[in-house]
Amino acid sequence: MVHPQEGHRNPRIVVLGSANMDLMAIASRFPEPGETILGKGFQATPGGKGANQAVAAARLGARTMFIGRVGKDAFGDALVHELQTNGVDIKDLAREDGVPTGIAHIQVDEAGQNKIIIAPGANAGCGALELDRLLRVLPRTDALLLQMELPAVVSLEAAREAKEFGCSVILDPAPASPLPDEEYPLLDVILPNETEATILTGVTVTGPATAREAALRIQGRGVSIVVVKLGDQGAYYLGPTDEGHLPAMQVEVVDSVGAGDAFSAAFAVASAEGASLVEAVLWGNAAGALAVTQRGAQRAMPHRRDLLNLLKSTPESGQ
Repeated sequence: MVHPQEGHRNPRIVVLGSANMDLMAIASRFPEPGETILGKGFQATPGGKGANQAVAAARLGARTMFIGRVGKDAFGDALVHELQTNGVDIKDLAREDGVPTGIAHIQVDEAGQNKIIIAPGANAGCGALELDRLLRVLPRTDALLLQMELPAVVSLEAAREAKEFGCSVILDPAPASPLPDEEYPLLDVILPNETEATILTGVTVTGPATAREAALRIQGRGVSIVVVKLGDQGAYYLGPTDEGHLPAMQVEVVDSVGAGDAFSAAFAVASAEGASLVEAVLWGNAAGALAVTQRGAQRAMPHRRDLLNLLKSTPESGQ
């Protein structure tokens, strides 16, 4: 199997999305309602689905621009620093007075599973300014990567504008919520996890068979490519001419925060470099596997060399 690094062309990816500071408490288990338990640690690290995906795309070799909004506060400063350090173009990242930077309150248990509550802060103010900035760069963009942490109307209009420029539109539909029917035909790729696919379709997704059923429903609404991320069961993919299931790569799970973002960014980069659908899913699986071996979100996003090394050592990669 040929992987896209052999024809690497440094694609341009624009991420329109959220930037949050992740406030992570680590404990042996999740507390029950009304219960207080002692934790084993705490971290405050840069996150937000949009910013995570921007960092991952940049680390994987894409020329990456992030469009979003943070506050003029210490959390905003930390997010700006992390994005710049990772080579993300942030000239169109807005800083807003009088509004706090968004935060994600995250609980992580000893199995590496997580529960997350998001307070959007400055992210909720994204609108006309961000769309105007996006419009200026779309003619030079290979792929637009969207999520659902911004107001839905913003993502919908961004997808519509990108479609007019012939730019590939990739949606990671998280946090999960139903999509308007008119949005599906604007998407080239949608990358839900089990929960999100269930909410989008009404099909209870528990594995590859039910993922296929959900993917067929989504594709019937006008999306060319559907990839359902199944966590430790890998990913099911459905395209115009092929479909299949790829198992997850076996690694020691430390923290699953950000794994889906790593998958989505890797899929976008591989696709923009000319990879086939199955190759792009392999990249997604490898990126997600690497992300769960470290704590945190942005700081756990994989580098290209590590992803390529994992692919070379994995039989499913065909190398």
